[in-house]
Amino acid sequence: MTGIKDVAERAGLSVATVSRALSGKGNVSPTSRERARAAAAELGFVLSYHASSLASGRTHNVGLVVPSVHRWFFSAVIEGASAALLEAGYDLTLYNIGENPAHRQSVFSDFLLRKRVDAVIAVSLELSEDEIEQLHAVHRPIVGIGGPLPGASTIRIDDSGIALKATNHLLGLGHTKIAHITGHEAYDQDFHLPGTRRSGFEKAMNDAGCPVRPEWIVSADFTIEGAYAAARQLLASAPERPTAVFAASDEMAIGTILAARDFGLRIPDDLSVMGIDGHDLGNVLGLTTIDQDAKGQGALAVRTLLGAINNGLVLEPADTEHPTKLVVRTSTAVPKPGTS
Repeated sequence: MTGIKDVAERAGLSVATVSRALSGKGNVSPTSRERARAAAAELGFVLSYHASSLASGRTHNVGLVVPSVHRWFFSAVIEGASAALLEAGYDLTLYNIGENPAHRQSVFSDFLLRKRVDAVIAVSLELSEDEIEQLHAVHRPIVGIGGPLPGASTIRIDDSGIALKATNHLLGLGHTKIAHITGHEAYDQDFHLPGTRRSGFEKAMNDAGCPVRPEWIVSADFTIEGAYAAARQLLASAPERPTAVFAASDEMAIGTILAARDFGLRIPDDLSVMGIDGHDLGNVLGLTTIDQDAKGQGALAVRTLLGAINNGLVLEPADTEHPTKLVVRTSTAVPKPGTS
């Protein structure tokens, strides 16, 4: 039966080099990698990850836990993490816990503790100290995306700061009558995202001496459809229409643009619309946004984990703020004279 030693002899390389070349782990020159792969193909050899796992105690598999795969941000993080793992020769196991608390409990108290994964990435989940300690007890490093976690390495953006920046962009154009579409209370559970972005909006308005009008703050479910309905109600029922809307996500900003068109409002002549995310559809619709590079956050989480695992290091707790970028497009402009 052909073994890795036979491949090494055929390729004229060491067993260690062949192992790294075929597994995608470690530094191997392109020439050596090609020689190892050619020799393996000639001999019909396929590297056994099961045998490798038994020998090393590692599965070459990372578990990624998300609240939902249907939301753009989560799917973008998954895409970024998946690409980085594939490049490194690692598998990905996805846990989509949904809205069922029992599913979350099963994942963190059972599935992730079965030693089927080498590490864990938790997205937009405010884990408890017990959940993190359970993972550390079985030597499974964890990186969180979305907010600080006790005793864990985390990647986040400054949600209050970027909401303030988004609002200041509208204020800088001359808008003072600005509405805000925030998230329902149900979305305020993990890391309090809607409330944090709303606080940034309100701070910018207060600093500018502009009133925050309660009737101009409406909530939706972070989807295009939900924001479309909320924006229609806002634009139809308010005694006076705002000249600009800051939505707490790009999907809700897109829903607002669609609702405005129903009322014959032109974007940005009659209504400026601003979002946060960096959604793929933003470029198509000309949406001004704060790009938080969701794919980049997923890739960074993978690099952080694998950097520690592959070098035999303990992943120390750290809070990393991921950079964001203001992307100005055509959905925002100065208000019409006499309307601001």
